[in-house]
Amino acid sequence: MRFLFVVPPLAGHTNPAVGVAAELAGRGHDVAWAAHASALRHLLPPGAVVYDCGDEFLHEAAGLVAERDGLRGAGALQFLWERFLGPLARDMAGPVEAAVAAFSPDVVVADQQAFAGPVVADRLALPWVTSASTSGEFVDPLTFAPKVAAWVADQRDKLLADLGTPPDRLGQLDPRFSPELILLYSSEALTGPLDVPSLRQVGPVVTGRPAGDFPWEWLDGHGTNVLVSVGTLNTAPGERFVRRTVEALADLPVGAVVVAPDGLVDPVPANVLTRGYVPQVALLGRVDAVLTHAGHNTVGEALSYGLPLVVAPIRDDQPIVAGQVVRAGAGVRVSYSRATPGDIGAAVSTVLADPGYREGARRVAASFAAAGGAARAADLLESVAPQPGRALYTGAAR
Repeated sequence: MRFLFVVPPLAGHTNPAVGVAAELAGRGHDVAWAAHASALRHLLPPGAVVYDCGDEFLHEAAGLVAERDGLRGAGALQFLWERFLGPLARDMAGPVEAAVAAFSPDVVVADQQAFAGPVVADRLALPWVTSASTSGEFVDPLTFAPKVAAWVADQRDKLLADLGTPPDRLGQLDPRFSPELILLYSSEALTGPLDVPSLRQVGPVVTGRPAGDFPWEWLDGHGTNVLVSVGTLNTAPGERFVRRTVEALADLPVGAVVVAPDGLVDPVPANVLTRGYVPQVALLGRVDAVLTHAGHNTVGEALSYGLPLVVAPIRDDQPIVAGQVVRAGAGVRVSYSRATPGDIGAAVSTVLADPGYREGARRVAASFAAAGGAARAADLLESVAPQPGRALYTGAAR
């Protein structure tokens, strides 16, 4: 079979797909990518067939992070649709259609934020599958906000119309939710029950990534080590949270690897190592706990190793994922904007000292392993075939 993966220029959305694609290729299937090559080529396997989506959107998106700073709730949702999802779909539509014409895939596998894949596949009557890098879309935050939900549906249908979707498909096609198959890289032990007919939870697909240069011997100088990875740090709230975290960890008997650019923390305590980039997957096998902004990939990877978490969600799906961690008994939540060094230090000390959190993390890890990962995802993809007339899922709208 021939599988075309359509991904946005986001590493966290691409990494799980890379693992699934590698499994498919290992089984003898042909795999290609519609992607922004300059942003993602380093994540894809050597020799990958890539149909490039160009750099125009990347240039426009470069300033979005700072502009998004401070947005929450409805403002963040509006920004997501108007400044990211819509422009990205328009940017990718032509290249994705060209990729389909050149590669002739049997199945299109589209990330949940790469709308161009489902739009093109639907128009050409190709089966398409959703690759969901977060569970946030399946926990409906707009149940009690019907006006916001209606606004999202209107934005979606206007965008689909702009991309050439036939009028009779508007209101029927939702590019976030494949009626054939949705692959979610999690498990019910973390998410709780999700009543979506085409959804299959396969657990995280943790891919080995380049280790680069890292002073592994530094970890040996500490009996206990903690990884701190809280997303983009070129905003005032991000810098403030990291500085408070370093202040908290300086007083604890641990070694702390903090993902932060040089110069952000000055002076750096003796028990803290700051690095602009770390080999996260390799590090997870050498640390005892993780402090994170509750990004779905980092949470999934850490829990795959049975590591307890301190979660400090910022926006979007992160509060949902953080809530799942707490309900699973695998971690403690602190406020990203209001937590003091004392709050952060107490949370880290708690997850390290209380064995219940590690036990909770290990329960989730066992469920991830049982879910099957890349092999299970590949099995499901091999079974995909067109089934006209199936009802489309049009549930949670973020």
